[in-house]
Amino acid sequence: MSIRTTSDQWWKNGVVYCLDVETFLDGDGDGVGDLAGLADRIDYLAGIGVTTLWLMPFYPTPDRDDGYDITDFLNVDGRLGDLGQFVEVVRTAHDRGLRVIIDLVVNHTSTEHPWFQSARSDPASRHRDWYVWSEDKPDDGEMTETFPGEQGGLWTYDRKAKQYYLHRFYAHQPDLNIANPAVRDEIARIVGFWMQLGVSGFRVDAVPFLIETEGITGAPEVDPHRYLKELRAFISRRKGEAILLGEVNLAPEEQRAFFGDEDGDELHLVFNFTVMQSIYLAMARQDAGPVEEAMRSLPPVPFDSQWATFLRNHDELTLDKLADDERQEVFDAFGPEPDMQLFGRGLRRRLPPMLDGDVDRLKMAYSLLFSLPGTPVLFYGEEIGMGENLAADEREAVRTPMQWSDEPGAGFSTADPEGFPNPIPEGEYGPLAVNVVDQRRDPESLLNWFERLIRRRRETPELGLGCSKVVDNDVPAVLAHRCDWDGATVIALHNFAPEPCRVRIRLDAEEDGDADAVALQDLLDGGYHEIDDPSEVTLELDRYGYRWLRLLRRGQRRMP
Repeated sequence: MSIRTTSDQWWKNGVVYCLDVETFLDGDGDGVGDLAGLADRIDYLAGIGVTTLWLMPFYPTPDRDDGYDITDFLNVDGRLGDLGQFVEVVRTAHDRGLRVIIDLVVNHTSTEHPWFQSARSDPASRHRDWYVWSEDKPDDGEMTETFPGEQGGLWTYDRKAKQYYLHRFYAHQPDLNIANPAVRDEIARIVGFWMQLGVSGFRVDAVPFLIETEGITGAPEVDPHRYLKELRAFISRRKGEAILLGEVNLAPEEQRAFFGDEDGDELHLVFNFTVMQSIYLAMARQDAGPVEEAMRSLPPVPFDSQWATFLRNHDELTLDKLADDERQEVFDAFGPEPDMQLFGRGLRRRLPPMLDGDVDRLKMAYSLLFSLPGTPVLFYGEEIGMGENLAADEREAVRTPMQWSDEPGAGFSTADPEGFPNPIPEGEYGPLAVNVVDQRRDPESLLNWFERLIRRRRETPELGLGCSKVVDNDVPAVLAHRCDWDGATVIALHNFAPEPCRVRIRLDAEEDGDADAVALQDLLDGGYHEIDDPSEVTLELDRYGYRWLRLLRRGQRRMP
């Protein structure tokens, strides 16, 4: 397989950067981040090497769920700017070689959305069947609350409609009726609108809930995945390069169905929750076993499909796929205080404080993220080591303003910080200690390390495009895996332990060319390791050490 075959699969060898416009940069001094501020920082984002911007919801909203309760899918929240400024962000991003994807949150609306207000006011309204209603309160059945202890059940009585409506999220977020063809047509109109304004795809929120028809009386007996296939076909017709990145927090064998049939006709990318959660268990145990097991559990995916890998996102750090005792191990290691935990299943912390600021360990974790099979996704501020603020409510603890400088307001805004969307952290992770300006001046900073790592990741197509498998070794704390693509091989090693080690790996005699291996080129420090016996290669790793090694075979030239 050559680069000609894969050069148009831009989502496979890129780096996605997720940000919230509201907390990124305030361009007009009112204390709220906005599109004008984002446009001013496109060059910063291009400079660190990311290829795709993922914008969290920026739509009009009552803001009871940080923008995920939407009142207009075809507009911009007036606090953040307008459609003209959105187009300017997209145009500027394209000019700097970046693509833009946006959140598609169409499994529910706000109760304040005109559709719901019309639906509840008049049984004859065309919007009545856009939602899910019941005369009597149904049992929840097999459906579960998304936020345990917060929702009070999945059905809420509306006094004006005189019926109960379904909501898999909060009561102020009524579910849309995906079984209604008019709703599916409207979703297509929404994605068509934003693609016309230049976006290159969508991060689809809560995909299993979006296509779930349980609880919808009279729903047709069809495969719910048909709706994803229709959406994929629609965006492909409108814009061939556009992608769907799906939030599907299920077991690997269940996730596979969301890529579609053998050739892949549903989501292009699916978040790899299984491997993410296993990484935290491995770090807690200082044992690579959980990650090895998780990687081996992943099913093959279609040619045009890809995993999206991440260590942190904008929600709680969910650990719901771990067993109860495993989850408790992670809690004990990284979030022992009740205030650090959320919904009994996750942590509301960022990674640097969880690792007590150990830079070696932090770099190992991100090196692993960038070497795993899939497309790496960063959450804003990870590149400088931002921390959380537990004084903020629930998930908001990790959604604090971006820390640009050590100035008052962290360089995020000139307004009084009392009016910021969320409070800025203080102390060792506050802007006096962690900010972009200081780190840009320091060649050894985490920010500059990230720039180098991202550059090398993009220069190593084996990681983004290749087939990956675990490589056996003799040190339990070490994860070794290889990625093979187009006759080239990269082997990555990561030490989860605080002690240095010597590790032995065995090249695969069944792989074409492994017997001809003569050296390993270190892609991160530029060194070379000569190979005398391919059946047993001994390598050294520092405490929390990591190495990316390209296998050189006889006749192959050394790459820069």
